[in-house]
Amino acid sequence: MATRDAVSDLIRGNIDAIILCTLSRGDSYGYEILKEVAQTSHGQYEMKEPSLYTCLKRLEGQGFVSSYWGDETQGARRKYYRITDAGSQELMDATERWVKVRDIIDRLLNQNGGDR
Repeated sequence: MATRDAVSDLIRGNIDAIILCTLSRGDSYGYEILKEVAQTSHGQYEMKEPSLYTCLKRLEGQGFVSSYWGDETQGARRKYYRITDAGSQELMDATERWVKVRDIIDRLLNQNGGDR
C-alpha cells in the first residue's frame, strides 16, 4: 500500500488543476478550499496552507484566478478567489493532459499484456 507521502508527491504535480477544479464549482476562500480538497479526497490528501497560498498567487499571476475581498458581515474579512475564463481553459487542458498521462501509466503498469 502506498504511503501518504508517496501519494501526496504524486498529487502535488497536479495541484494547480485541483485548485482550479475546486474554484470551477464557485468562488471560495483559502480555508474553504483546503476543507473541500480534504473532504473530496475522503481525507486521503490534505493540502498544506502555505502550498495553497503559493499556488493561488502563482495562478493569479498567470491570469487563471482572480481575487477580491469579501464583506465583513460574518466575522473577519476574507479574500475570495474565482476562476477566470483563462483558468477554465487551463483546467480543460490540464484535465486532457492528466487523462493522457493516466492512460499511458495504466498501459505501462498493466501486468496482463494489453497493447504490448
